[in-house]
Amino acid sequence: MEKTWILVANRGGARLFENTGPGKGMTLLRDIAHSEGHLKDQDFNADKPGRSFDSKGEGRHAMGKSESPKEHEIDRFAKELAHMCDKGRTSNEFTRLILVAEDRLLGLLKNELDHNTAKLVTDTVHKDLAHVADADVPATLEGSIKF
Repeated sequence: MEKTWILVANRGGARLFENTGPGKGMTLLRDIAHSEGHLKDQDFNADKPGRSFDSKGEGRHAMGKSESPKEHEIDRFAKELAHMCDKGRTSNEFTRLILVAEDRLLGLLKNELDHNTAKLVTDTVHKDLAHVADADVPATLEGSIKF
């Protein structure tokens, strides 16, 4: 039996649904909370960046970070979701994968997927469906995905 996993995610969490064929709708498999995705950079670390002297020793300035704490946390969450999908593929839990996420997270997810898992991605939808009720997700995706 063909099973399709539909991962609906944003930086605040994800929901994993399963579809077992046309007209069968979607069943919620997992609800994955990620409250860190809603935090602001200053909420991650109250310390100010370190200070450094200029190379000529004439002035001091704050040392910047190449990636903000919030961006780092979103990257970590994308890796966690990709690992879950990779594990599902190796366990033969699905034959197709559909990714639905806000733009940045969708890009990160696609980059983090194992090559063999990425081959099973049949559709991607650039939408943030965080505030859409579970029961309304299929209708919201109807124009983008054929079940």
